[in-house]
Amino acid sequence: MALETLLLRVNSAISHSFDAVRHTSSTTAKPSRKSTNVGVLAFEIAGLMSKLLHLWQSLSDKNMIRLHNESINLEGVRKIVSNDDAFLLGLACAELVENIRFLAKSVARISHKCNDANLRSFERLFNDFANSGRDPYNYVIGSKEMEAKNNKKLDRYVNLTAQLYREMDELNSLESSLRKALRSEEYDASLSKEQKVLDLQQKIVWQRQEIKYLKDRSLWNRSFETVTWILARSIFTILARTKVVFASATVHPSDQGTACPFVSNPLVRSTKPLGDFDQESSTVDKDDYSSGNGFFESNSKLLKPPPSTLGAAALALHYANLIIVMEKMIKFPQMVGVDARDDLYTMLPSSIRSALRARLRGVGFSASDPVLAGEWREALGRILGWLSPLAHNMIKWQSERSFEQQNMVPKTNVMLLQTLFFANKDKTEAAITELLVGLNYICRFEREMTAKALFECNNSINGLINLQSSSDN
Repeated sequence: MALETLLLRVNSAISHSFDAVRHTSSTTAKPSRKSTNVGVLAFEIAGLMSKLLHLWQSLSDKNMIRLHNESINLEGVRKIVSNDDAFLLGLACAELVENIRFLAKSVARISHKCNDANLRSFERLFNDFANSGRDPYNYVIGSKEMEAKNNKKLDRYVNLTAQLYREMDELNSLESSLRKALRSEEYDASLSKEQKVLDLQQKIVWQRQEIKYLKDRSLWNRSFETVTWILARSIFTILARTKVVFASATVHPSDQGTACPFVSNPLVRSTKPLGDFDQESSTVDKDDYSSGNGFFESNSKLLKPPPSTLGAAALALHYANLIIVMEKMIKFPQMVGVDARDDLYTMLPSSIRSALRARLRGVGFSASDPVLAGEWREALGRILGWLSPLAHNMIKWQSERSFEQQNMVPKTNVMLLQTLFFANKDKTEAAITELLVGLNYICRFEREMTAKALFECNNSINGLINLQSSSDN
C-alpha cells in the first residue's frame, strides 16, 4: 500500500512537471506575424513587373541581333561616338545592368515587408548572386519556364491591376457625380433627380462589386511573400540572361557572316544552352572584383562619359535641341526670319561661335549661285542624315526617362549609346559648325532669290501700268 501511494505521488509530480513545461512554452512562444496583402502598393508593383517584362524582351535573340547589326552600326554612332564594337556593346550591357540595379532596389524595398527571413534578405542575396553567381534558393529559372509561366503570370497581374486602377477611377467619378446630384438645387420631389440618384447608386453598387472581383484576382490581395517571390525569380533570371548574352558580345558579326555569336554562345565555363540558367552559367570569378568593386559598381563606371564627350560637358541635351532647330530651318530656309536667326545664335556656345566666325571670315555677301546652293543642300542633308537621329534619340531617351516614374508600361527602346551622350565634343561641334555655314548660305540665297523675284514682279507690274497709261493717252 505504501508502494502504491509512492508511485501515485511520483506519477502526479511528473504530470505536473510536463504541464508546467507545456504552459511555459505556450506562454513564451512568439506568435508568427500574419502575412499581409500588398493593397494599394499593387499599382507600384505592377509598374515594376511591366518594367521587368520590358527588360526581358530587350534581351531576346531578336533584339540582341538588332543591337549588334543595327544599333551599334548607326552611321552617327560610328562617326562621333565610337568605332569599337567591344566598347559599344559594353555600353549597352552597362545600361541594361544599371536598369536592373535600379529595379532591384525597388524589389528590396518591398521584400522588407515580408515575414520570410530569406525574402527579407533579397538585397544581400541578389548582390551576392551578381558578384559570385551563388543562388542558394534557386531563384533563377530556365528561359522556357520564364516565357511560358513566369512572364504570362506577370503580364496577367499587370493587366488586371491596370484594369483595377481604371475601375477604381471610374468609381470615384460615379461617387462624385452622386454627390453633385444630391447637392442639386432641383426640387426634392423631382422624378428626374430621384431617378438619376437611384441610377447612380445602382451603378456604384455594381462598380464596387467589379472592384472587389478585380482585387481578388489582381495584385491587390496578394501577400508580400507571393509578390516578392515572383519579382525575385524574375530579376534573378534577367540578370543571369544578361550575363549570358553579353558573355561573348565582343565577337564581330563579320567573323561568322550574318550570324550573331553572342546570342547563342554560353559562358566560357558553361556547357549548357542559352535557355538554361544555373549557378555555373552565371558564375563570375571572384578575382574580377578583387579591387573591392562589385559587379554593379564596375558596370556603373562604364556609364561615366569620358572628358572628351558631350555627356561629360553636360551639353548633350542642349546640342540635341540645337540640331533639331537647325534641321527645321534647313528644311524651310525661306521661313527663317531675323528673330529666328538671333534665337539660334544665342543657343550657340562660345566654342561654336568662334569656329563659325572663323569659317565665315572673308565670305562675300552675295549668295546667288544656284549650283552652290544645291551642293550645300546636299551636304547638309548628308550631315543631318547621320547626326539628326542621334539628336532625336537624345530627346526621346531623356523624355522617356523623365516620364517613366508615372508610366506603368515603359516604352523606352533607345539606348544611351544611340544618343549624343557619348558623342565626341569636338567632332559634334565641327558638324554643327558645318551645318551653320551651309544654313547661312542657303538662307541668304533664298532671301536674294525672293528679293530678285519681288523686284522682277514689281518691274513687270510697273511696265504694265506704264503700258496701260500709254494706251489710255
